[in-house]
Amino acid sequence: MNRLQAGVGALVTALMLNTPATMAATTYSSQDHTFRLETVAEGLDHPWSLAFLPNGDKLITERAGRLRLLRDNTLVDAPITGLPDLISVGQGGLLDVVLHPDFSRNRLLVLSYAHQNSAGLTTRVAKATYRDGALSDVEVIFEARPRSGTRRHFAGRMAFDQAGNLYIAVGDRGDKPRAQNTRDDAGGVHRITLAGQPAPGNPFLDDDQVQDTFFTYGNRNIQGMTRHPETGVIWSHEHGPRGGDEINILRPGTNYGWPTITYGIDYSGVPITDKTALPGMAQPLHYWDPSIAPSGMAFYTGSDFPAWRGDLFVGALKMRKLVRLKIIDEQVIVEEDLLTDFGKRIRDVRMGPDGHLWLLTDESNGKVLRLVPAH
Repeated sequence: MNRLQAGVGALVTALMLNTPATMAATTYSSQDHTFRLETVAEGLDHPWSLAFLPNGDKLITERAGRLRLLRDNTLVDAPITGLPDLISVGQGGLLDVVLHPDFSRNRLLVLSYAHQNSAGLTTRVAKATYRDGALSDVEVIFEARPRSGTRRHFAGRMAFDQAGNLYIAVGDRGDKPRAQNTRDDAGGVHRITLAGQPAPGNPFLDDDQVQDTFFTYGNRNIQGMTRHPETGVIWSHEHGPRGGDEINILRPGTNYGWPTITYGIDYSGVPITDKTALPGMAQPLHYWDPSIAPSGMAFYTGSDFPAWRGDLFVGALKMRKLVRLKIIDEQVIVEEDLLTDFGKRIRDVRMGPDGHLWLLTDESNGKVLRLVPAH
């Protein structure tokens, strides 16, 4: 190799090493559009949730117990300080982060996470003020009771409705009957005010057999939650066992049936129940069998992919893909699997203010990705 060749090679290497992560992209095709999957950032430890700040920064939770800041598409080395006391164990850790609808004015956000004390483990939610890389005024506003020793099914997905009430998913904690026990906070969706009180109009306020915070029950392990961009109604999806993953529209006072009815079977292969429907228990809008292990969900509201407008996008952990659902009158009329050869567990799916879909991969070297047109 002569000096000129060596110099050119060194220059190319230097350019490659200094190319921003956002320049790395792979092209994919769908039924309606061709798109690129850009890697915006990587090096995250099992990222779980993503929130977009008004100034363009992003907050990302790592299940191990860190809240990270993404600024100018670069991860800030130092984690956000001031997090509440939490534990990373089993499926638990630092889970969801959601901004208050009026965040630009009040700087408030909420975090869900696993917490442990001498009585055991549970799902907790705290509100906090965020400024300049730090949380302050941290206050616990919800704790699911009773606690238990199991290390799974914390759920933890959250969403605000148009009135500013907070919906909180709590899993059955791996103990099936808890989801039908309305004196037990496990296995349902709770709706509270930011002060931690039952939200006005909750469906069971006058029923002394049901906890006042319950909005729905009979939910196994919700891992996706989003607000419909037109109706404002909260949608969710949850893990079934072997089969029976569900998409549900959350309607007040509804029993979604777990484990009395299900389209899944136990992991051992033994049936959980012979019932898939019973009076007084809601049917899912859509279900998967076999299970895809859905996680994260968002409606597409951007303009770059016009044929996707209004479609619901769902990540999959087990099947390692992104699912697109076109839904008309609460009926799935198109289901398309995307990124099937990408090979990554998709943990979160978010609609960004930039008009792009954003994804998180669930791995020790977790990535922040976004879908952009393949121009």
